[in-house]
Parts: sequence; structure tokens; C-alpha cells
Amino acid sequence: MTSPLGFTLVQLRYFLVAAERGSMTEASAELHIAQSAVSAAIHNLERDLQVQLFIRRRGRGLTLTPAGERLRAQGRDLLARAREVEREARGDGAELSGPVTVGCFVTLAPYYLPHLFSECTRRHPGIEIDVVEAEADELVEALTTGRIDFALTYDLGLSTEPELRSETIARAPAYVIVAADHPLAGQGSVSLADLSAEPLVLLDLPHSRDYFRSLVAATGTAPDVRYRTRSYETVRSMVARGLGYSVLNQRPATGLTYGGGEIAELELRDAGRPLEVRIASLGGMTQSARARAVMDVLRDSADAT
Repeated sequence: MTSPLGFTLVQLRYFLVAAERGSMTEASAELHIAQSAVSAAIHNLERDLQVQLFIRRRGRGLTLTPAGERLRAQGRDLLARAREVEREARGDGAELSGPVTVGCFVTLAPYYLPHLFSECTRRHPGIEIDVVEAEADELVEALTTGRIDFALTYDLGLSTEPELRSETIARAPAYVIVAADHPLAGQGSVSLADLSAEPLVLLDLPHSRDYFRSLVAATGTAPDVRYRTRSYETVRSMVARGLGYSVLNQRPATGLTYGGGEIAELELRDAGRPLEVRIASLGGMTQSARARAVMDVLRDSADAT
């Protein structure tokens, strides 16, 4: 016979809310219960697990200990699965409902999120999607701390994270953009050597910048990085103004820019390896049925593009 569980789901829920809010007072307000009830539940949880989950400092709120960080990551998964068991027991498991938090690499968001929201609304109206848009390193941190269920991101930086698992759903080859009136605009394709004397407008995001610069460096030339910006659309607008060329991966449906200019897209003959668009999640974590359903929508979206 198995041993009885040493803590309750109520204790776990109170702990997760307190961890999210960083305060017993704010947790009690969100839960609509007395602060003493929250404090007692967390104290009993620490006693039952025989670990300290929070460092408590007067006037500075709550700080998670390493054990608390691990429980937060595992606890969200456990609570989500418990809710699924409850729905199945009640006989309403056929209709997926509840929250799913998706991390999305900033430059992928305009291409995948509109389809994701519209398709999930059509297929699974009960699922509530919350999105965290961030760069690669921030998404990895959000995964490992349990703030998101999974991430849609490029493969940049994922290979160095043994805790993560990922699957490729699309590939995005590099291509060049130049101003619509650039002398090379009508050629259809170009090599980076053809542009070595021109300034490069760099999409200056962590990992992305290293990828783009390595493409140019692989041709034996050093890129002349004249301008930098962290905004994908600002890169396009600057190129449309004739300030240089750039190398990108995702392709908008139009060559027009926010600033009213126009760019031309050129195939890159020496593009090297394409970036891989991946769904990444924390290894060993069992995804909820609704998270798996949202992943399926993303896979279908990638197949359709």
C-alpha cells in the first residue's frame, strides 16, 4: 500500500500564488482568504516537505529558495494535471479549457501568434492563451523556472541547455533585403561577397547578431556593421531608406515598410544553414492536454506556411 501524500493541493496552490506575487498579503488578496491562512498553509507545506521554500524579509517580501524554485516549476505541472483529472472525473474532459502560457521569440510573434489565436479560438474556445514575448535567453529562463508551458523559438542557444527538449516545426533560410531602387534589386539572388563593400543594418538581438555576422564572416569578409537596432521592422525601414542591406529569415507578405518605403528580397546563394523554428519545453515535464493541443495548432500553422 502506498504511503499517504505529505501535503495537499490547497497548500500547493497557496504556495504558487505566493511565489508569483512575492508577498503573503498580495497572495491572500488574490485568493480572497485571510493572510494567516496562507501563511499557515505554506508553513505546513514546508514542515511536511522538510524544506524551506521562502526567505522572508520584513518589508522586502518573499524570495524563493532553490528548493522553492524547483517546487514552483514542478508544482504548476502537478496542479494542472490535477485539474485535468478533476475534469475527466466529472465527465467534461472532452472540452479543453483553462490557461496555457506560451513563450514566443519576439521576431516570430507576428508570423505565428495571429494564426495561433484564431485557430485556438475556433478549435478550443475554452483554452485561455497568455503569451510572453521575449528573446532566446529570456525564454530559456522562463522555461526552466516554470513561468511558461513551452516556447516557440529559433534553435539559437538551445543546444547548450541540457534541461530542454525541442522539436523542429519549420526552417527559415536567410535572405537579403535591399532598397527597392538598389542596383541589385532586380537580380533575384545575390552572394554576400557582392555586398561586402556596403553597410550592414544589423538586427541586434542576442544570438541573432552572432548568427548574421557569422554568415557574412563565412564568406571571408568582415561585415561593415554601420547601424544596429533591436527592432525587426526598423531594420526593414532603414534598408528601404537606402542606409544599407540586411540579412533576415522570416519573410513578411509585403515589401512595404512602416515608414512607407519599399524593400526588395534577394535569395542568398551562400546562405549557410537555415534557422530552425522549434517548440521547446522543459525535459521531464508532462504537458497538459490543452498545452499539447496548442502545440498541435502551431505545428499545423508551420505546415501551412
